[in-house]
Amino acid sequence: MHVFSNPVGSGSLWFGNLATADGTPVAYDPQARAFLPMPPFCANRERIGCNWIAPEPGAFCRACAMTALAPDPTIPNVMANWAETEAAKRWVLDNLGRWHWFRPEDPGTRPTFHMLGEYDGPAPMGHADGVVTISVAEADPVVRIQRRQALGEPYRTMIGHMRHEIAHMLWWRLSLREDFLAAFREVFGDEREDYTAALRQHYDNGPPVGWEQRFLSTYASAHPHEDWAETTAHLLHLTDITDSFVAAGLSSPELPSAHWDPYTETDSERLIYTAAAIAVGVNHINRSMGLSDLYPFLLAEATHRKLAFVHDWLRRGAQGR
Repeated sequence: MHVFSNPVGSGSLWFGNLATADGTPVAYDPQARAFLPMPPFCANRERIGCNWIAPEPGAFCRACAMTALAPDPTIPNVMANWAETEAAKRWVLDNLGRWHWFRPEDPGTRPTFHMLGEYDGPAPMGHADGVVTISVAEADPVVRIQRRQALGEPYRTMIGHMRHEIAHMLWWRLSLREDFLAAFREVFGDEREDYTAALRQHYDNGPPVGWEQRFLSTYASAHPHEDWAETTAHLLHLTDITDSFVAAGLSSPELPSAHWDPYTETDSERLIYTAAAIAVGVNHINRSMGLSDLYPFLLAEATHRKLAFVHDWLRRGAQGR
């Protein structure tokens, strides 16, 4: 993610800013990829702190307009959780926009989001026919950590959820192309395998022995659809870690050049190698503060191939290249 220029003075702005350091209201224009100091602002600005511009006064921004179902506002703490969930969605949509997904130049279907609160238990998360369903309750760090520990996961965040579930939607979009499915099945396996039975097998028996040599996570081993979604989420993790590293003005001998742009890199191996090297370094920095690794995953040879496959399709897929 870029660090942005202040449109009314000195200093920088971060992606989530609603105002400059001196209090001037600003909003992010995802088309220009820049902050602007004038309305129209998103209709959700006061309600959930959305900091994107709108096409006209009183309208929703491009991201909020994709939310067809909002959570019940009477659920305790739901508005704060929804606000954080929408912020994660905006971040991921802007990342994908670097490869032209879901921008005006993209001729394909946009995702529709159902944001669910929770009354008595976990709400479902998933994707079906272009609809991405997200439980906003997991924006609560206590809830999220409890579920991460219960599932034995090394990583669980709202940005991670968004990347994973939107990845399913991206697969659905790409599967409409005649040249995608055969190539996908050669790398990930046949997604026509019974999904419900595969998940039951996964939860009853756990991952196969030696899963680390073929998959990025235990959940990826459950079914080709989940392998795609996990791999795509990781490709987005790695690309954005590297892009944010460069944007923050940090340097590394692993970078191809001082102002290298990971989103314009066409060499998948170079992107993955560089991102992995930077992630290892940042993991070491986290340990100096007693924190968990930023990127607690190992990349085997098989997962390198899968990441390269995803990179190739995401980089050219939105506009049909």
